[in-house]
Amino acid sequence: MAGDRTEFTARQKQIAERARGLGFDAVGFASAAQQPEIAERLQQFLSANYHGEMDWLNERSHQRSAPQNLWSQAISVVTVAMNYGPATNPLDDLQHRNFGAISAYARGRDYHDFIKKQLRILARWISESLQVEVKIFVDTAPVMEKPLAQLGGLGWQGKHSNLVSRDHGSWLLLAEIFVASDLGETEAETDHCGGCNRCITICPTAAIVAPYRLDARRCISYLTIEYKGVIPREFRSAIGNRIYGCDDCLAVCPWNKFARVTGHLEFNSDYRMENLGGFLTLDDANFRQKFSGSPIKRIGRDRFIRNVLIAVGNSGEPSFMPLVLPLLCDDSPLVRGMAVWAARNYLVPVEMSKLRQNLPQPETDDSVIEEWNLAIGD
Repeated sequence: MAGDRTEFTARQKQIAERARGLGFDAVGFASAAQQPEIAERLQQFLSANYHGEMDWLNERSHQRSAPQNLWSQAISVVTVAMNYGPATNPLDDLQHRNFGAISAYARGRDYHDFIKKQLRILARWISESLQVEVKIFVDTAPVMEKPLAQLGGLGWQGKHSNLVSRDHGSWLLLAEIFVASDLGETEAETDHCGGCNRCITICPTAAIVAPYRLDARRCISYLTIEYKGVIPREFRSAIGNRIYGCDDCLAVCPWNKFARVTGHLEFNSDYRMENLGGFLTLDDANFRQKFSGSPIKRIGRDRFIRNVLIAVGNSGEPSFMPLVLPLLCDDSPLVRGMAVWAARNYLVPVEMSKLRQNLPQPETDDSVIEEWNLAIGD
């Protein structure tokens, strides 16, 4: 853990040992005071519109720019992380184009729930031991998690903008405890990327527009998880068989040679890739049942099937067509449009024209009509 490289004070050591006992793999301590460079980087990101439809980043940017803007009583931040290192290389999954590739962090239980449970125990212990107020945060709050983790010595933000650890590679999930007491600071981690650009060159959609600068609008993780609309055509082929997220820039990082497979059974312990065809028959109820307790459930059935249909269109496997055709009449225009796109990868314009003529009712959604027109050459 980070403590292996860090000198802790007696109080910090107690907290770190307690955190380790609760399953956290790295612990650090940072100041909750203003860090002008963090606020500046956030504003540059937002000004370039790199956040896309993630309006929540902009709406609460003031709170996000400094812990004390979110909670004025905060003096220190305990930064913690759990290792979710996968048992196999996620890049290998991309070779099995008939199967859906799912980002490593989403292969097991929803980490928000699991980490929050352990974080509450740690926070309660800190509060009772020190007689101070605390607040906990796991991902969804307006907190600049990665810069805080770097200040606490857990790792540094790599050129892909994610946290990189000398002990755990790119496979850490982050959380924070804000504390209304001065716990001191551990030494901040420095950048160890050097001249390496592997994460930049491997990105399928060129989303890393410059070292340390990510345009989320081009990122497959953003497109398949955060983005609610019709995925732009320019990115569909590059998505390949990725149906939830993308680990390419993480998986290629050379610091992963020091990473270990996660010891947390909650993370991808029994993960098996599934054939794309099995997803295409999911209605809303079956989707919710299948992904109960999984972060995938958060995006809903329609966006998930949208992603699966893009993967089907990229698979080169026409045997999926009997499962695709019923989705041309799905209730969701998002699904119907991607069903058209998937079908056009296997059928010639004349065949697509016949399919359109045989629809039980004319298409009325503009985005789906556009997909049909492109498919038949109108």
